[in-house]
Amino acid sequence: MFLSSLSGFLVVAVRAAAISGAALALTACSSIANKDKVLGLVTPYKVEVVQGNVITSEQAALVKPGQTRSQVRDILGSPLLTDVFHTDRWDYIFTIRRQGAAPQRRQVTVRFEGDSLKSIVAPELPAEREFVESIDTFKSRGKPPSLALNEEQMKRLPAPAAPAADAPAATPALPARTYPPLEPR
Repeated sequence: MFLSSLSGFLVVAVRAAAISGAALALTACSSIANKDKVLGLVTPYKVEVVQGNVITSEQAALVKPGQTRSQVRDILGSPLLTDVFHTDRWDYIFTIRRQGAAPQRRQVTVRFEGDSLKSIVAPELPAEREFVESIDTFKSRGKPPSLALNEEQMKRLPAPAAPAADAPAATPALPARTYPPLEPR
């Protein structure tokens, strides 16, 4: 009797395992098609990684040959990489990975002769507005609502109610309160 109940339990357990395995295999197939979702339902949180200095085309336009190192640092910020073996070169590298936006990587190289700027190599830098739009994952849909009333809407507002004739003009004054001193005297 014990063996028959044990074999019945094993049959049920094997069937449950087979059904679970089949369901898992089908779910795995659907999650392969959409790599951003787990089990085809849940989107996991991805950490936003920002490294380096954002340098826009407006900032790069302010940097001119002949400027000192401190002037360049004031405009572009501190470089991400400075090499002790190549003290005449600063590298500004910027990378960003943000969920819902394409990853970006830019590199700007600044070269010096002594203390004055010799050249700047900055290929394809976006304007500030373009950069903000490229990382904005909360794009607004449609026209933003107006926060002010126009003349027609103000005319449709009901007129303010006049005070009743029998209503008291002012609220009665509350009695003055006295509080004990904070420190003993």
